[in-house]
Amino acid sequence: MVIVLTGVTVVAGALLGYVNELTKEPIAQANAKALSDAIAVVVPGFDNNPAEAPETVEVGGAIYKIYKATKGGEFIGAAVESSTNGFGGALNVLVGFDKEGNIIDYSLLSHSETPGLGSKAADWFKKGSKGDITGMNPGTKALIVNKDGGQVDAITASTITSRAFLQAVNNAYAAYSGQNVDGISGATNQVTEAVSANCKDGHCDTANCNKVNCKNAECPDQNCKNKK
Repeated sequence: MVIVLTGVTVVAGALLGYVNELTKEPIAQANAKALSDAIAVVVPGFDNNPAEAPETVEVGGAIYKIYKATKGGEFIGAAVESSTNGFGGALNVLVGFDKEGNIIDYSLLSHSETPGLGSKAADWFKKGSKGDITGMNPGTKALIVNKDGGQVDAITASTITSRAFLQAVNNAYAAYSGQNVDGISGATNQVTEAVSANCKDGHCDTANCNKVNCKNAECPDQNCKNKK
C-alpha cells in the first residue's frame, strides 16, 4: 500500500510539473499580450514597446510600474499600474496619462468585486459614462466621489468600489508625476502640493485620508492605511 501510494504521488507530481512547464510559456505570452493590449488602449499612438522595460517606483510603501510611451522618439505619456483594496479584495488598474498628466483612459486589469455592482468599475468611469474621468488631472484636484464632496459620480450601490478605484487612480498619478520624465510640465509635477490640499491643519479629512501625501497626517478613519 505504501509503495503504491508513493508511486502514485511521484507520478502525479511529475505530471503536474510537466503540465506546469508545458503551459508556463503560453500563459506568460498571453499575459504579456493582454498587458500590451491594455497599454495600447490607455495610451494610444505609441510606436515603441512600453511593456518591454517598465520602470518601478515606490510611493507610500507601494510599488508601481510605469510603462512609458513614445512616438518618433518623443515622449507622449505613460501607463501606470496601480492596485488598492476594494470591497471584495484587490483591485488592479492600469491608468494612462498624457504628458501633461491628464487621464487618457484606463483598464481594470483584475478585481474581486461583486458582479453587477463593483464589477462595473470596468466601464463606469469611461468616456461618455456617468462617472467619466477622462481628461481629468488628479494633480489639479484629487479625484473623489461626489458624495464625499468630489466631482466624480459613484457607482450606484457600490461607493466603496468607487472610492477604491479613484484612490488607485490618484496613487497612479502620484507615481507618474514623481518621475523625472521629459515632457511633464512643472505644474503637474507638483503632486505633493495638489494632493496635500486635502489635508487641513495637519489632519486629513475622512474622505481623503488615504491620499498618498497625507501619509504623515493623523487620519480620523480607523481603516486608513496611512494612519500614523
